[in-house]
Amino acid sequence: MAEMVAARLDVARDGAGTVITLGGPLTATSLAPVWTRAVDAARRADGGLAIDVGGADLVDTSGAALLLKLERDHQGTTEWRGLAERPEALMTRLREAVPDGATVKVPARTVVRGSLWRTFIVRVTFFGETILATLGLPGKVRFLRGGDFFRLTERAGIQAMPLVGMMGFLIGMILAFQSAIPMRQFGADIYVAALVSLSLFRELGPLLAAVILAGRTGSAFAAELGTMVVNEEVAALTTMGIDAETMLVIPRMAAAMVVMPALAIGIDISGVIGMGFVMMILGFPPAAILHQIQLATGPEDLLLGLFKAVVFGAAIGLIGCRAGLTAGGGPRAVGEAATSAVVGGIVVTILLDGLFAVIFYRLGL
Repeated sequence: MAEMVAARLDVARDGAGTVITLGGPLTATSLAPVWTRAVDAARRADGGLAIDVGGADLVDTSGAALLLKLERDHQGTTEWRGLAERPEALMTRLREAVPDGATVKVPARTVVRGSLWRTFIVRVTFFGETILATLGLPGKVRFLRGGDFFRLTERAGIQAMPLVGMMGFLIGMILAFQSAIPMRQFGADIYVAALVSLSLFRELGPLLAAVILAGRTGSAFAAELGTMVVNEEVAALTTMGIDAETMLVIPRMAAAMVVMPALAIGIDISGVIGMGFVMMILGFPPAAILHQIQLATGPEDLLLGLFKAVVFGAAIGLIGCRAGLTAGGGPRAVGEAATSAVVGGIVVTILLDGLFAVIFYRLGL
């Protein structure tokens, strides 16, 4: 239970200069309330700086990273008080792994929760870090592993195809049956083919594929990365100088963006087949059905749907990774991260779809 207690910080002055006293657990899940204040105190310290960690009952790699950052940001004489042998050995290894001048940053998961504003800050910060990692990718290609990308693509795409085919076929049948009932009153049964196919290509194909991706893959991303956070594997990667955003987030986002057009096309094809099956039951020949589809839809409808699918895939991948990497501590963290990934992915997908509807309407597409 010590992992769930916040760290303590006290800043005072004595005859030699500033004294920073840290107590409680100095761990990844407890440092957020004191990290910024401690760093600011070290930077503003005049004269000597004394850091007292005698009251720290547990120090992990994140705690050692904070201590190292205090020492380096002070840029002056630092006196250590109460530094035990194990934290001192951990700091020695960190000095060797993180060269002087390298950035020691707060892991995104350590930002304090408890308010909508802070949650918003966490998400915006993670989004910005991902953009920076993407822009800096040419210099960090060594952190990428091709095997991981193909494994993620297979899990997100190929293994989802049976579910995609079944859902698309059933949705096509349901839409055809429900549309045929009112349109029969006007003798317009044949236009059901045009209605269903246009709906699938422009809206339902990418939207349903996004729901499947969020439920299967977004939650899997969050659970996998959340487990790594709880086991402090992400902290270990950071300690070794490996950019977690480049190694863990970018391959998952890329895999989601690659498989989403394929999933959307799978929904489109299986949905048209299900609609055609119903239309043939109603007595329409396949040639008439295909003719209506050709009259009502064009390549631009399919391309618009595929474009939306790529954007949805990027959003779901980003949200799943964010939920995993910002998971807290304790046994419920992984489950909460998976739930957040699914809910957030679906909500953002619907919001983006509404935004695209307005934009395409204004552009006349």
